[in-house]
Amino acid sequence: MVATAPATDPPDSSPAVTTGSSAPPPPTPEELVARAVAPVKPAFLRPPPVREVPKEEGKAGGGGAVVTGEKKSKRQLKRERQQEQKSTSHLCISVGKSGNADSCKYGTSCRFSHDINAYLSQKPADLEGTCPFTVLGQLCPYGLTCRFLGTHKDNLAPQNQPEGNHERNPLSKDTQKLLWKNNYKFPKASAQIKLLGLKDGNKNKGKEANDDNPDETCELNGNVKTESLSTIPVNVEPDPTLCKEIDNSEGEPLAVNSVQCGEPRPLKKSKVEVDETQNNGTGVHENAAESEGLNLSNGLKVPSNNQSSCRVDLITTPHLREKKIIDFREKLYLAPLTTVGNLPFRRLCKTLGADITCGEMAMCTNLLQGQASEWALLRRHPSEDLFGVQICGPYPDTVARTVELVDNECSVDFIDINMGCPIDIVVNKGAGSSLLTKPMRIKSIVQAASTVTEKPLTVKVRTAFFEGRNRADSIVSDIYDWGASAITIHGRSRQQRYSKLADWDYIYQCAQKAPDNLHVIGNGDVFSFTDWNKHISDCTKISTCMIARGALIKPWLFTEIKEQRHWDITSGERLNILKDFAHFGLEHWGSDSKGVETTRHFLLEWLSYTCRYIPVGLLDVIPQRLNWRPPSYYGRDDLETLMASDSAADWVRISEMLLGKVPEGFAFAPKHKSNAYDRAENG
Repeated sequence: MVATAPATDPPDSSPAVTTGSSAPPPPTPEELVARAVAPVKPAFLRPPPVREVPKEEGKAGGGGAVVTGEKKSKRQLKRERQQEQKSTSHLCISVGKSGNADSCKYGTSCRFSHDINAYLSQKPADLEGTCPFTVLGQLCPYGLTCRFLGTHKDNLAPQNQPEGNHERNPLSKDTQKLLWKNNYKFPKASAQIKLLGLKDGNKNKGKEANDDNPDETCELNGNVKTESLSTIPVNVEPDPTLCKEIDNSEGEPLAVNSVQCGEPRPLKKSKVEVDETQNNGTGVHENAAESEGLNLSNGLKVPSNNQSSCRVDLITTPHLREKKIIDFREKLYLAPLTTVGNLPFRRLCKTLGADITCGEMAMCTNLLQGQASEWALLRRHPSEDLFGVQICGPYPDTVARTVELVDNECSVDFIDINMGCPIDIVVNKGAGSSLLTKPMRIKSIVQAASTVTEKPLTVKVRTAFFEGRNRADSIVSDIYDWGASAITIHGRSRQQRYSKLADWDYIYQCAQKAPDNLHVIGNGDVFSFTDWNKHISDCTKISTCMIARGALIKPWLFTEIKEQRHWDITSGERLNILKDFAHFGLEHWGSDSKGVETTRHFLLEWLSYTCRYIPVGLLDVIPQRLNWRPPSYYGRDDLETLMASDSAADWVRISEMLLGKVPEGFAFAPKHKSNAYDRAENG
């Protein structure tokens, strides 16, 4: 084990000496709490450290420990990558796995090095510890490139890996090629989009229609962008031999819920209700099927005696009781967390008591395009026994196809649709929290997506897009009828971000309006078991609380809730948790140099949150609140002091204890701003 490096001088337990008799008395813990400052015991306080920040680092986060290099063109970066690949530091993957220079199928035309001796001579020294794959009783798949090569019993790559610990939901090459060529078929989603009369943006929809029903094609009007059945205008000139124009009493054309048809339509189509006497959950009435002799295909109803008609009607969909049900009540739910909520972190939280885990938010368009980096967000570890994926998209057809794709290709227990993401790049595309300004589109998305899968569909929203204009309560009463099994309400608006405490009173109001069968999950500022107990007891209609930043800052929060205690965790115990994460990261991202540095990167991202934790034994008032600004303080030992630092340089030092020295020229800047405090509220 690497010895911990001393961070600063230990705290002096003697009281501070005042220079003048007229100095104001120190603020009381109650006054500090009122100002949202963490009430650390005076014996542990210290002056803020003085750091020299270069001019070009002024805007960088993490204490200014990042050096910004000059920008390079894409052509220059590509040329540098090709030169690096030809060097001996980049050994051919096939050669590295097998240990045989002749194992590469490309031979001398391979752009990577095949010189094993030259590679081993300049390879960095092995890291301390044992290869994570050897610990599992497996042969390391990285062979000679593993940073724990000295601990291998056999340098050769394994021929057959055991199936017990394999990650699930990989993207197969066949599926990826179909997505690349836009040849993947979505029969359920295409039928449902057509059924609801929504705009279909799939370039391959014509081919799908011809393949599924070559004799009958029915095109919706593509000139009008529609979002729901009630907003589809009829702007196609009807055939007088087939249809008569339908007018209302004022002489204005009515908006009907179908395209040009072969028989007169009623003046107003009533909403189709679910009949309790459905035929095996297919949503087709037996008497209707017998009397009309309908041909049913993926939710479409086409009269068999009139092949020239392209009438499309709604049919009743399976009730939610016929779908698989997840009981969210009082289960510890780890929120989907961008960047930091990766598979190793979720696996770590499972060991600390989490019951439900959900993958990072994945963009629908990227999944439909077969991007491997986006599909990696859907990976599932076998320990995640109750697992869901979160997707985000702006349009019903995109979301419905993604749901069908995930349902076909992945092993998941539920699918969550993100309608609360505040990030600008997501909002500007019409997805995330921008959907809160378009309730009819929310309806269309949920209706289209819920009918293409038998798995529970959940939705995550914020209170509103603009502060003071709450909208969540207006959809919570209907979203169950649209097809959602649960709704998660984050108690902040998009405009607020994380600048104020979550509005749990409004979450309770939404829960009271929700139907009994809809699970309402609250989200925001759960940071102790007392917070959890309060929210569950204050409103009995809250099924559970989703834990997000609280798990990032102290992942042992799940243990505290289950054991109903404030855990005064030691620095050694915290280091062991970091070790577990590093071990899980090496298993997931690899034990070669690239995998080690990827693990280091995500470890540093996580450390940018954990530095906000203040040990229980150092506080005058417990528990800690998420909006408290921690002052500069000493820990009870050097390691605890180091872990409290908000400097990226100190985070790098912690990573070196677990993953060895950083490469030459290494730089790190946190991707997300973890210490978002409200300036107006906190002075």
